[in-house]
Amino acid sequence: MSEEVDIILESTEEDMKKALTHLEKQLRNIRAGKANPSMLEPVKVEYYGMMTPLNQVANVSAPDGRTLIIQPFEKSMIGGIEKGIMDANLGFNPTNNGDNVIINVPQLTEDRRKELSKQVKSEAEEAKIGVRNNRRSANNELKELDISEDELNDAEDKVQKLTDKYTAKVDDIFEHKKEEIMTV
Repeated sequence: MSEEVDIILESTEEDMKKALTHLEKQLRNIRAGKANPSMLEPVKVEYYGMMTPLNQVANVSAPDGRTLIIQPFEKSMIGGIEKGIMDANLGFNPTNNGDNVIINVPQLTEDRRKELSKQVKSEAEEAKIGVRNNRRSANNELKELDISEDELNDAEDKVQKLTDKYTAKVDDIFEHKKEEIMTV
C-alpha cells in the first residue's frame, strides 16, 4: 500500500478518535444522578479578577452518591465558589458550613432519566455522523489518488473497518451512559 494511502488512513483514524473524545466530553456534562466531582468542571470562579476553573481554587470530593463537598484553598473563596456554581446554571443549590461548600445532588425523576437518555442518544448519533463524515472524506481523498483499482478497494475496505470499529465504540459508550442514567 502506498505511503499516501497510509497517511490518509492514519489521518482518518485520528479524526474518528477525536469524534469519540468529543462524545465522551459531551457525555461527562450529562448528569447521571450520582454525585461526581466532574459535574462541576464547567464551573468558573472569580479569583483575583480572573475567571478560574473551580478545581484550581478548591478540592472537590464526593463522599457519597448524593453529596459534593468543595473545600476552598482559601476560606475567603466560599462566596465566590457559591456564586460560580449558581452562574454555571447546573441546577444545584450550594450551601456552606463556614469551611466548605456543600451540594446535595437531587435524585433524578423517571421522566428526567428518559429525557437525559434521549439527549445521550442524540449526542451518540452526532458522533456517528462525525465518524461517517470522516469515512466519506477519506474515500474522496483516496479516489483522487493515482492508485490501482485493487489498491483503492483495499483502502476503502480499511476505511470501512475503521468506521465500523469507531461506530461500535460509540454504541458501547452510549449503552454504558444510558445504563448509568437509568440505574436508580
